[in-house]
Amino acid sequence: MVADETALDLHDIQAGVLRPRPTPYAATYILFRIDDPVAGRHMIGRLAEVVSPAAGSEAAIDRAVSVALTFAGLKALGVPQASLDSFAWEFQQGMVARASALGDVGESAPDHWEKPLGTADVHVVLVVTARDQAMLEAALDRVRPAFEQLAGVVPIWRQDCHALPNEKEPFGFRDGISHPGVEGSGIPGSNPLEAPLKAGEFVLGYRDEMGGFPPMPEPAALGRNGTYVVFRKLHQRVAEFRRFLKASAADAAEEEWIAAKMMGRWRSGAPLALCPLHDDPELGADASRSNTFLFQKDDPVGYATPRGSHCRRMNPRDTPVAGEVRLHRMIRRGTAYGPLLPEGVLEDDGKDRGLMFAFVGSHLKRQFEFVQSEWINDGVFLGLENARDPVTGSPDGDGSFSIPRKPIPKRLRGLSRFVVTRGGEYCFMPSLTALRWLAAPEG
Repeated sequence: MVADETALDLHDIQAGVLRPRPTPYAATYILFRIDDPVAGRHMIGRLAEVVSPAAGSEAAIDRAVSVALTFAGLKALGVPQASLDSFAWEFQQGMVARASALGDVGESAPDHWEKPLGTADVHVVLVVTARDQAMLEAALDRVRPAFEQLAGVVPIWRQDCHALPNEKEPFGFRDGISHPGVEGSGIPGSNPLEAPLKAGEFVLGYRDEMGGFPPMPEPAALGRNGTYVVFRKLHQRVAEFRRFLKASAADAAEEEWIAAKMMGRWRSGAPLALCPLHDDPELGADASRSNTFLFQKDDPVGYATPRGSHCRRMNPRDTPVAGEVRLHRMIRRGTAYGPLLPEGVLEDDGKDRGLMFAFVGSHLKRQFEFVQSEWINDGVFLGLENARDPVTGSPDGDGSFSIPRKPIPKRLRGLSRFVVTRGGEYCFMPSLTALRWLAAPEG
């Protein structure tokens, strides 16, 4: 039996699946190891009482609590083998086993990850977000009784994050602009030119863009209204990125132009598709306009937005590519961590900074893994041979990026790895019903 095809059960789906986060906000990620299945089920049952549902107004999620589990975590809870076997194969393998396909090689390889990320000790991921630090602490005070003084459950890692009022990430670009609409959610997407996607692309138990139902963990009480979530800690080499821009440009104005061409947007968030010649901070700050555009219709060659730019790779929109773009759409969220490198500084200060990245979707392989391997770390789908994403790809000093212009394109060479994977996890974010199922002795 499947959920109603026309309306999402927002009271059963976690807010972390569908609800955009407030702006600005503070957040924290806490990882847990379960040493005793009974204690683990007690914790999951307590968390089920404080997890935020997707239903309600924006004000209702000023403070949101989300819970996800790794495959090792489900096993640690004592989930029956038949249920474990029903999860997606990629999820069962885990991110470490998928590292090569994801481009997590060299410095980004799991051998270099920040422990305990990527280890069998990571069982539960707790994410708490709030509009400011004071509200975050209040939300944590409400959550702590779920795990504190509970023998057999051990917090093993924490990462505090933030979204600044200007919504900029460490490289200096406004982030979190583009997100798809989900049919039946009542939550609009950021691009009115893009029809809402079928709910099954992001929530299990509903029809997806293929017209069928994504494979769902069994029993239905465990799988329905849940989804897969990918968490990744991505360290950003801000000083190196700045040095590359300076070495590639004749002056500061050209540095900004090159940065915009690599990203597909100016640092303000204004898209090159709408203002290709100069930045427009007012446009960049206007959520009603900053994502309302297509690529192929007005810019097939990429004179405004290069076909190989980060934004055009992550969401080609109407650009003709191999396959169907809507089959690879994702809900993506990035939360900055660490102190910003002061403006103008070109030498690394040794401090850790970057993004905690989250992907939400029903299909790990054809959404997250496809985009990472085929669109980020390859260029064949856009006719760019093996050119990688100029910002988040994984070249090691031998990358290149071409900026179309007349009469001669500008070609950048010597791109290095500006973003290094520091760790990550494949998780399952259960529904509220499933959390209670997992807390039950027979769960």
